[in-house]
Amino acid sequence: MTTLTLTSVTRLGADAVVVGLTRSSTGQLGLAEGAAEVDAALEGRLLQLATALGATGRAGDTTKVAAVGGRLPTPVVLLVGLGEAPDAGRFPAETLRRAAGEAVRALAGSARVALALPAGEPAEVVALAEGALLGAYRFDAFRTVAVDSHRPPVRAVSVVTPLARNGATRAGVARARVLAAAVHAARDLVNTPASALHPQDLAATARRLAAGTAIRVRVLDERGLRRGGYGGHLAVGAGSVNPPRLVRLSYDPPGAHAHLALVGKGITFDSGGLSLKPAASMDTMKSDMAGAAAVITAVRAIADLRLPVRVTGWAACAENMPSGSAMRPSDVITIRGGRTVEVLNTDAEGRLVLADALVAASEESPDIIVDVATLTGAQVVALGPRVAAVMANDDALRTQVCAVAEQVGEAFWPMPLPDELRKGLDSTVADIANMGERWGGMLTAGVFLREFVGSGLRWAHVDMAGPAFNEGEAHGYTPRGGTGAGVRTLVGLAEELAAQA
Repeated sequence: MTTLTLTSVTRLGADAVVVGLTRSSTGQLGLAEGAAEVDAALEGRLLQLATALGATGRAGDTTKVAAVGGRLPTPVVLLVGLGEAPDAGRFPAETLRRAAGEAVRALAGSARVALALPAGEPAEVVALAEGALLGAYRFDAFRTVAVDSHRPPVRAVSVVTPLARNGATRAGVARARVLAAAVHAARDLVNTPASALHPQDLAATARRLAAGTAIRVRVLDERGLRRGGYGGHLAVGAGSVNPPRLVRLSYDPPGAHAHLALVGKGITFDSGGLSLKPAASMDTMKSDMAGAAAVITAVRAIADLRLPVRVTGWAACAENMPSGSAMRPSDVITIRGGRTVEVLNTDAEGRLVLADALVAASEESPDIIVDVATLTGAQVVALGPRVAAVMANDDALRTQVCAVAEQVGEAFWPMPLPDELRKGLDSTVADIANMGERWGGMLTAGVFLREFVGSGLRWAHVDMAGPAFNEGEAHGYTPRGGTGAGVRTLVGLAEELAAQA
């Protein structure tokens, strides 16, 4: 829970108070806005203590100080680095989001925390609230033994600000709560082991999240998929005892004009099929449904925010397993709409279910289609584990998606769809092959998907294979494991469309 307060930090009954530490270009430490009252209560010794304890002021660094010998009732002061103070005097929203998330993670196990960070403008307060909410996360659904490294997240955060009663600020914090809930739900889904999240379970989760809202859900089982000609789903799921599902979520509020279609890859586990992955490469493949998780939870957030925009979400769910019934290299399958695909590699399965879903989404002629997927290892090679790639058949849309991502704090980078890569997808027996040349594999996958987007429709493809699952150390408000990548950008895009209508 995150609240706003006008109460002085000298009277707050918190377990810890967080203040910002800056660093000049020469390495000199300084206190950020919001720290003055805490410093005064400690008789002006904060910088002295910070220096003695080796605090650097670099963005993301944290240092704990015992609040003794002063008038501060809080036992602990946490100094969080903000880096160099900007010339304009106001820190970027993402700097504050990450600082708040870093602080809340560092104080896990505390019940109540107060943030005495720069909060003089509505955008700053909202950024702090959002970062704190995103940082207060832990996945322990399968943990039975408590360990020190998995302390419970902070239960309550108070942002100390003179804007505590400002209507716009309070509305922004309410929006942050909705976004954080959606991101947490996506993280939970991505972190859930594949043994507990089969395609039918992901579909059931979509129904549960939609219950009591204006969202309508339709699920196609294997019989419905067969009747509808969804050959990509049927082929990818053929090797598993857990059959595929295609989930359609529809939010169509009165007065909506623009129509946004969101498509998510939902491979609940990817073994590679008969083109089997190396064992070590399967460790994180429970996360191959992160695109579907982002779509499902983003649609719920859009409905909770009551945005006046029509949104249709498609979650393309299957489990890619090897067995006697699994699809084989050289098989030819028929995608929804009738186009045939030669399967050259069964580990290039995500594009097959996405092709089905893109055709289905196109049939409704939305204004924009955006698909999100953990699609290629080549994305991680190209951009690393924290930056997603954006490709599109429309330059303005690609720019828009990247701009929205930057605004909400997600790292997306524009990439091309070179026409010359299409020739590498030619097949001698079918309309197209599911694999092309080795180099530029991320772009080739995008070129493949473009073939299944309806003529004249604006479409963007987000490959977030790296950012969806954090295999490294936690940072900022991002935990280890499932990150909830894509959720905030999809909601932000819906907000932009609603504002333009």
